[in-house]
Amino acid sequence: MSSAPGKVLLEMKGIGKSFPGVKALQGVNLTVREGQVHALLGENGAGKSTLIKILSGAYTKDEGEIFFEGQPVEIRSPQDAQALGISTIYQEFNLARNLTVAENIFLGHLPKKGIAVDWVQVKQRAREILDILGVTFSVDTLTATLSVAEQQLVEIAKSLNRQTRILIMDEPSAVLGEKDLEKLFEVVRSLQAKGIGIIYISHRMKEIFELADEVTVFKDGRYVDTRLISNVTMDDLVRLMIGRELKDVYPKRVVAPGTVLLEAKNIARTKLVHDISFTLRAGEIIGFAGITGSGRTELMRAIFGADPYTGELRIDGQPYKPRSPSDAIARGVALVTEDRKAQGLLLKLNITINTTISGLKHLCRYGIIQLSRELTLVKKFIQDLSIKTPGPNFIVANMSGGNQQKVILARWLSIGTRIFILDEPTRGIDVGSKSEIYQIMDELTKKGVGIIMISSELPEVLGMSDRIMVMREGTIVKELSRAEASEEVVMSYAVGSEIAAH
Repeated sequence: MSSAPGKVLLEMKGIGKSFPGVKALQGVNLTVREGQVHALLGENGAGKSTLIKILSGAYTKDEGEIFFEGQPVEIRSPQDAQALGISTIYQEFNLARNLTVAENIFLGHLPKKGIAVDWVQVKQRAREILDILGVTFSVDTLTATLSVAEQQLVEIAKSLNRQTRILIMDEPSAVLGEKDLEKLFEVVRSLQAKGIGIIYISHRMKEIFELADEVTVFKDGRYVDTRLISNVTMDDLVRLMIGRELKDVYPKRVVAPGTVLLEAKNIARTKLVHDISFTLRAGEIIGFAGITGSGRTELMRAIFGADPYTGELRIDGQPYKPRSPSDAIARGVALVTEDRKAQGLLLKLNITINTTISGLKHLCRYGIIQLSRELTLVKKFIQDLSIKTPGPNFIVANMSGGNQQKVILARWLSIGTRIFILDEPTRGIDVGSKSEIYQIMDELTKKGVGIIMISSELPEVLGMSDRIMVMREGTIVKELSRAEASEEVVMSYAVGSEIAAH
């Protein structure tokens, strides 16, 4: 973090923006300095995205003033934003996958030598920018062949090539593993050292405390407060965002586990999973912890019938041999994947279709869908799960992450699921919505459902699990009770450190 505050680059005062029937922003303020990481915090729907779109020229403000280096400015288009040196890296990257890294970095402003493109300069300058970021891959690499983390670095390189003064990073860590995260932090700090002001949006509190100098909190489209990170605690920020303490985010679980729902014996999958045995009881949440590559997701895919395995599985004491996900679903097993947009939802379709798609045969009579029964069912889940929506026909792509996750849960509940496998159930979801998801999980267990939860967020594992299975290199290295577990203990077993050995 920067020690001395730099000069003010950007100042936004009293910004307001309305859409038909919605006041998205009202009286919002933001000040960003040179060489500063300024975090933006707020629940989904708090107004962060709207503010960013105003800054990047996608929307125009309805009221308020914007100053850049002390001068009043109007940002009416993306070109206006770029001319000021404002660049934005969104969660969904804006890269041409069939072009090389160098071509992407110069896309839209290729240097010319006469009438021809100066490819020597393109490659030379692209290499210089990648060197600044500590990137080793070739400028001739096809972008489609890069990992997500590498594509993100190309996005950052693009912004540096545009002489960026302010870089907006929207959930940059949502798609990254631990090692890639360290690289991202290094890059952010190097940009800071060059005097670039960074607006950093993330739901991960830990990152904000590690990277940011200042934080501004929004709630319901309004400005709440700006604080120096050195002067706040995590609890302070949660209270500003949602109006209650962090400890109140997790339900106070009273568990009386019932009969054994699922039994796994000696489950193995080529090189990825070795000799895993555990049981899951009705009314219980088992947390699976471990670093990326520990085999947690691979194990769950086997249980869900998505991949072949050896070993023995039983449900309610009866043999269970899923050869496909449809076998698993028929036995009451559901997998909620970590990538809900790519693997969980039909984004361009409405809530109704997304909720009932897996159980349409239960809603049919003589091969015809009973639309009134379908509508009644969907309305019930919208109410039961507190899904925030204007109605059942609302398109899922336009919903917040937390509400999208609730729609997926509604789908599985509509067909009587008894065993839920939740892979990163609150990834990219704000604190308030997380609390609602946890509440739903708790309510499900009270009805006799068993939940297996994979999570990379240790506070979530500790806050929600009745028992914790720590995995490392494809096997369970330790089972911990809720009382035995702490972040240090779980992490030490996950990485095989000295603490775990004693």
